[in-house]
Amino acid sequence: MPGIAVMALFAAALPNAVVLKPVANMYSRPSEDADVVSQAIYGANVALMEQKEGWAHIRTADDYTGWTPLAALRPGEPYAARGRVAEVESLFAHIYREANVTRHAPLITIPFESRLEVIAEPKDNPRWIEVRLPDDRAGWVQTGDTAFDPKPLSVPEMLALSKRFLGLPYTWGGTSSFGFDCSGFAQMLCRRRGVNMPRDAQPQADWSGMIAVERKDLAPGDLLYFGSSDKKITHTGVYLGDGKFIDATTFQTPMVRIDDLNEEHWTRLLVAMRRPK
Repeated sequence: MPGIAVMALFAAALPNAVVLKPVANMYSRPSEDADVVSQAIYGANVALMEQKEGWAHIRTADDYTGWTPLAALRPGEPYAARGRVAEVESLFAHIYREANVTRHAPLITIPFESRLEVIAEPKDNPRWIEVRLPDDRAGWVQTGDTAFDPKPLSVPEMLALSKRFLGLPYTWGGTSSFGFDCSGFAQMLCRRRGVNMPRDAQPQADWSGMIAVERKDLAPGDLLYFGSSDKKITHTGVYLGDGKFIDATTFQTPMVRIDDLNEEHWTRLLVAMRRPK
């Protein structure tokens, strides 16, 4: 049986938990003094691999593992896995206790791509959607912050989407609109195209779902990889065309920004170029 199929069966057999925080950090070991390796966003279903002294060792949908506090999770049935589901399309969405923005502060603010179980879509108030939150509370989200059944994007649509994130902070281990790291940002953009590639930059460049391209053949949407060699990749970005690329970087200004591939800093470090198959 192929390895991916075995992993899918193994994950399916593990207990499920749902993320209750806008973003749950995943640590390399069960301590907040450990390094953050990735994140899981609000409403995401994760596999519970192990529990230890208030911590859970979890596996996310992209097969990434790490430790997160149990308080950030609700063990139980999968959330937003069937029925009517709204997905956050704004960079952030406020969830309110009622269909009104002025009466109370938001219950919670959640990031782009968060999925919500829909309870009702009032025909007399189409501006609002009533949702069931992962902790079983009811809430209201504005229709304009969401989409139903978003379709895979074309390359031009994906590149247009990428520019909405300009200026967001670089965050090590980040996978959300609260802050991305380089590979988390590239992974999210490819996911919007319907391409589910690995989480980290080196595995992305090595992934069988990519084909190598030469610099002279670069096209918008290609992935750029930087490092000391093609086996020691430390950074990635998405090619926009005309020598420009977009990336979440710590170089000069730590944010999502547009960089020039012809600058000496980037030309010196460019070691691989890939195109999703």
